[in-house]
Amino acid sequence: MLAISVENIRFSYGKLEALKGVGFTVAPGEVLGFLGPNGAGKTTAIKVLTGQLTPSAGSAAVLGLDVTRERTAFKARIGVCFEEKNLYQAMSGEENLRFFASLFGMRQPDVMGLLRLVGLEDRARDRVSQYSKGMRQRLMMARALINSPEVLFLDEPTDGLDPVSAQTIRGIIKEQAARGVAVLLTTHDMWEADELSDRVAFINEGRIYAIDTPEALKLKHGKRAVRVRRHEDGAVTEVVVPLDTPEAGQKLKEAVGAPGLLTIHTEEATLEEVFIQMTGRGLLG
Repeated sequence: MLAISVENIRFSYGKLEALKGVGFTVAPGEVLGFLGPNGAGKTTAIKVLTGQLTPSAGSAAVLGLDVTRERTAFKARIGVCFEEKNLYQAMSGEENLRFFASLFGMRQPDVMGLLRLVGLEDRARDRVSQYSKGMRQRLMMARALINSPEVLFLDEPTDGLDPVSAQTIRGIIKEQAARGVAVLLTTHDMWEADELSDRVAFINEGRIYAIDTPEALKLKHGKRAVRVRRHEDGAVTEVVVPLDTPEAGQKLKEAVGAPGLLTIHTEEATLEEVFIQMTGRGLLG
């Protein structure tokens, strides 16, 4: 059974149509990266799939349960981490997790284990108001995992974080996927999407332009080349050899065989470049 199944969903904020017939699937253990700029429809899609918004058309199911008619049934089996940090500032990190565990009827949640997982064990009894932005985001991730969810919805989980906090969260995402959790990850960070996603979906202005593996998208829509740097006559020169031409082999042999070879680097299109090519808009635009 698919963890997430979406078919032709639409949603509007007044006259603004935020989702224009979006469809995709996510399998158990798969990370699907929703890649697009702010306002593309990423967050709206997650809010529909978590039962916060009702689509005007189309259908969507999480763990085989309709997101409109069976909200209560699937909410106990998902974890959600949004950009907006709705934590209780006057409570400690430990108290926050115990409170949210109680909402799921959990009597003995592994709170300290989760805090250890996100690197907050030593700050468990400190008030959240004393936490840094990165610490609060890590606590949000721990909260999303409190009920051992089968599906994770993560909305820009590393946006604006320090490198250590961002790396911690990325590691947790990989671990959860490895144990079979389906992950829908929204981001405008093309490197993060490439690093974490089994597949990515390009979304812009409420439409999905492409869904495929990062590698397939880059190979299909990008240009491959090898950049050779040499030291000649007291100066460093570069030769770029395109690989998508019949004479690529001979030109590469000549470039590498010339005296003064310093470095050889392969080049491929980035997801950012492919996105711009397909949509005419940058990921940060």
